[in-house]
Amino acid sequence: MNKLTDIIPFLIRAKKQTYAAKGGQVASSRPCSHDLRYEEGEMLYIDTYLGGERFAGEEAVWRKNVPLWAMNYVGRVTGENFSGDFLKEALLNVPEDMPYRGPASYASGDYLYKCNVSGDFSFFSGYEEIFFRGESIYECHFHGGEIFASDM
Repeated sequence: MNKLTDIIPFLIRAKKQTYAAKGGQVASSRPCSHDLRYEEGEMLYIDTYLGGERFAGEEAVWRKNVPLWAMNYVGRVTGENFSGDFLKEALLNVPEDMPYRGPASYASGDYLYKCNVSGDFSFFSGYEEIFFRGESIYECHFHGGEIFASDM
């Protein structure tokens, strides 16, 4: 197993224990940031973001304090009836074959979550959107991939 694919199960566990599960909050690393952390053995996951209805952030994974993978994201609420709980519910369903945000499609009640991704785990970009009764009310762009640490 290469160094990327063996971190996917860890990344999924980390996502399911932090933002989507309303857990893992730690002290702010920057002014007004929201920081979430999950550790397991030699693996570390940190998600840090700024904002609320308009937001930007980064998730990253380290092994033995060496960065391996990261994803940046920026999004906003674009309409009424946005539900943060629905977004978290969708994100709890992150699939192993697409471990970036949520599944390709997820619905509950009047809400529909859609996620499209280009590329693979080593280099990708994507877009997620939430609809309420067919009207787009939220969007988020994300991109990321493998990191090669060097002595600069």
